[in-house]
Amino acid sequence: AGYIAKAVKIPAIVDADTGFGGAENVGRTIRALEAAGLAGCHIEDQEFPKRCGHLAGKSIVDVEEMVGKIKAAVGARRDPNFMIIARTDARGVEDFDRVVERASEYLAAGADAIFPEALQSAEEFRDFAKEIDLPLLANMTEFGKNPLLSFEQLADFGYRMVIFPQSAFRVSMKASEKFFAALKKTGTQSDWIDKMQTRQELYDLLDYDPNAESWSGMGSD
Repeated sequence: AGYIAKAVKIPAIVDADTGFGGAENVGRTIRALEAAGLAGCHIEDQEFPKRCGHLAGKSIVDVEEMVGKIKAAVGARRDPNFMIIARTDARGVEDFDRVVERASEYLAAGADAIFPEALQSAEEFRDFAKEIDLPLLANMTEFGKNPLLSFEQLADFGYRMVIFPQSAFRVSMKASEKFFAALKKTGTQSDWIDKMQTRQELYDLLDYDPNAESWSGMGSD
């Protein structure tokens, strides 16, 4: 995560799972993420070991334990602008009203934003935003419990952050499957050239000059 934070010029947040332990571990996690250059993280209320937020069989910790983690995170950060996002996975275990109640407790504990994982309808996303007066993060993962809502819909509801954690990976993996099937069948990649990122496009993306002599201190007299 630190490599990514250093490679971009915009704030980067990271998934910190359950904080990698109890409240004391959460504090160490926050300090490590700050030192790595991250702008924030989200910590969830699942029990460890955690499961994917969209699978059955999740277990969540009690509210008091999660509140303790949030307070530890807030107390550990050195930069007051480092964002502590409290994620609740309660919707997979409890009813919608309990999700709102948990989020309210996390707000009171000092969370800077709330991430309600796996809400099950557009109406739930809308109603949650009406109840929680904090910046909200939505997860628009595919093939899960949540509906796929657009930027415009989420903004209208009041969400200010949205993540697409597997979208690009899923697109690239499907393309790779098709490519390798075609390569096995035809024995050549020729038909795929116009679908590939070119060498120059990669260099441009990385701001890389392959001419070593142009590098500072490397040129000849």
